[in-house]
Amino acid sequence: MSLSPQKTTTPVAVFKAGDYVLYRDPELYWTGQAGHTFVCKVKKAWATGEYTLTALVSGRLVEFVKPDYMRLLPPIDAMRDIDTAPLHGVDAADDMTAAAMAWLTQQQATANVRPELPGPRG
Repeated sequence: MSLSPQKTTTPVAVFKAGDYVLYRDPELYWTGQAGHTFVCKVKKAWATGEYTLTALVSGRLVEFVKPDYMRLLPPIDAMRDIDTAPLHGVDAADDMTAAAMAWLTQQQATANVRPELPGPRG
């Protein structure tokens, strides 16, 4: 019985234009330089499997990025403060961000509107 070597492959993440990602510049990282990891928005996905990113803070383009150095920043992480906001208590509103307060205010306004009945048929 011969043992064949097992092939292991790491699945390659696929991103699309508009995704927010955390990017780590491998050259800056491996040379110990500061500022090697930052948030970007995917500008373009190329057929080669590489990406063009826009750094959110500086606005500069980062080209020829391999997906191995990118991690998706899912919307659920950005919205966690709203999803877990305390709704009761004296200081509940003080602990929420402005975005959370705006969202809750909008939800309350639409929740108190009486639904319209459908018009008569015929």
